[in-house]
Amino acid sequence: MWLPMIGMTALPHLGGLYGGFITRKQVKTWYTTLKKPSWRPPNAAFPVVWTCLYTSMGYGSYLIWKELGGFTQDALVPLGLYGTQLALNWAWTPIFFGAHKLKLALMEIVLLTGTVGATMASWYPISSTATLLLAPYLAWLCLATSLNYCIWRDNAEEKEE
Repeated sequence: MWLPMIGMTALPHLGGLYGGFITRKQVKTWYTTLKKPSWRPPNAAFPVVWTCLYTSMGYGSYLIWKELGGFTQDALVPLGLYGTQLALNWAWTPIFFGAHKLKLALMEIVLLTGTVGATMASWYPISSTATLLLAPYLAWLCLATSLNYCIWRDNAEEKEE
């Protein structure tokens, strides 16, 4: 049972590594040109926070998988919602940092936050522990959504011709 636990806990980090690759260049160039609110977390906090969040969400998905006996019919909705939010999570960085589409990134992160809430609601009857492992993630997404909104509001996007 170690392999599924390690694999499911590590899985979210794959998108995080890809996102980090995209972000690393942009944080030092494009991102510095944006107007940002004074309350934003320091850049150094993001990799630490995301490492913790990806680990906890991955382990939470393992707890749900284990409790439901693997990829069974009963696991379809809770793990399907989890997979959906994970794909949305991985998509945000290329939209925001890669394409510089602030408004699209805002719409995407609102959808992501709602999907995480739905994931938590579907997990709660199965494992309150797994659900609580997503609580810091939901809180961080609320902060990130607010930050995305302020950056979109305060920075004009380039018009496509």
